[in-house]
Amino acid sequence: MLKELKQSTRQRFVAIEFRYPVAALEEKIIRTESGSDAATAATLVRLAQMTRNLKGNGLDEGASTRLLVHAAKLIARGIPPGQACHGAIAEALSDEPEMLRAVDEFVSSLF
Repeated sequence: MLKELKQSTRQRFVAIEFRYPVAALEEKIIRTESGSDAATAATLVRLAQMTRNLKGNGLDEGASTRLLVHAAKLIARGIPPGQACHGAIAEALSDEPEMLRAVDEFVSSLF
């Protein structure tokens, strides 16, 4: 269990907020890191945006760029997109059957 830090302790740290890269940059990262084609990278970014919209509505956080790269690597190696996204993205985001189905439905609508 985490405890709140005392004010005097918190003042010793710098807070930096990181956001997801813009879509074009995220697509480039995916292509560069995975060797996937532009269409796959763009589709994965759209999938990530869909999962990120679920933050606070069943998911603690949406798909990270790292998860997208993992899925892209699997797809580039011949794994069907549905299987690749389920294993690399859906299962990493949640273990709740309802959420897994929702993410799998997103995948089915895109690939």
